[in-house]
Amino acid sequence: MGKQMTEMLKGTLEGIVLAILSGRPAYGYEITTRLREMGFSDVAEGTVYALLVRIEQKGLVGVEKHPSEKGPPRKVYSLNAQGRADLEEFWRTWSFLTGRLEQLQQGGN
Repeated sequence: MGKQMTEMLKGTLEGIVLAILSGRPAYGYEITTRLREMGFSDVAEGTVYALLVRIEQKGLVGVEKHPSEKGPPRKVYSLNAQGRADLEEFWRTWSFLTGRLEQLQQGGN
């Protein structure tokens, strides 16, 4: 992944993770796997786990501990009402930005 892609991803990764969680609850490794399946192969697990801590602290997700076959219980994250509102704001912002960027790309002002 190039430097420009990495920088753009930093600004949108929270919204992407919230969008993944809007489909169903998941734990960190599942989220990382989904990101990689979507083509975000350079996103490190540590980056995802740090992001999950931040969105938990911001009150955007609920967390339940589920037993694991190996090791400690897994933290399963689910989007709560505040997280859904944050995701809706992310999509509004994204739509605005992509609309303006498409205008610029087509030579518009």
